Amino acid sequence: MKLYTYFRSSAAYRVRIALNLKGIAYDAVPVHLLRNGGEQLGDAYRAVNPSMLVPALEVDGDVLGQSLAIIEYLEETHPQTPLLPPDAVSRARVRALALSIAADSHPIGNLRVLKYLTGQVGVTEEVKLGWQQHWLRSGLATLESLLANDPRTGRYCHGDTPTLADCCLVPQVFNAQRFNVDTTPYPTVMRIHAACAELPAFQQAHPSRQPDTE
Repeated sequence: MKLYTYFRSSAAYRVRIALNLKGIAYDAVPVHLLRNGGEQLGDAYRAVNPSMLVPALEVDGDVLGQSLAIIEYLEETHPQTPLLPPDAVSRARVRALALSIAADSHPIGNLRVLKYLTGQVGVTEEVKLGWQQHWLRSGLATLESLLANDPRTGRYCHGDTPTLADCCLVPQVFNAQRFNVDTTPYPTVMRIHAACAELPAFQQAHPSRQPDTE
């Protein structure tokens, strides 16, 4: 099993966490998103993943893209250490929490959006940073409201074992901290983040622990 990854990619970070939680061994294949104009845009990686995004997971000759689809595949093929609850309503809640990050807030601050803002639109680095911080704050505020007053929230996003939602929460908090977003208005999010940070699966997936870390 090969994971095409970049150490600071939030989407790849999610998949690394899921693989670690499930105890699945994999070979990391770094794809540098900035070097030489972005290795993901070159012919070699385009042949692997035509979407030119990371992560991609290669399994027995098949290549899977999109982090949440990859994690759902892992959930179906490696049901041990489940990342989704057993009942349909709870599974829907966990997926909704995950998508509030992976679909609603994270893509707005993704690398290709930021490159378009500075390139084609011509915004300054200061404006770009403000854009990132605004959408990070907005997304975390939404997540906080979804978690804080719901009795199904436990030590983690849903109950007392990590789920798909936690795989998404931790990388998004990493992004917020990287771009100097004040996270004190989101105490539930940060409490869950701290609980996740105690687990080896999350520690080993951290960008600072990756072979391509700079």
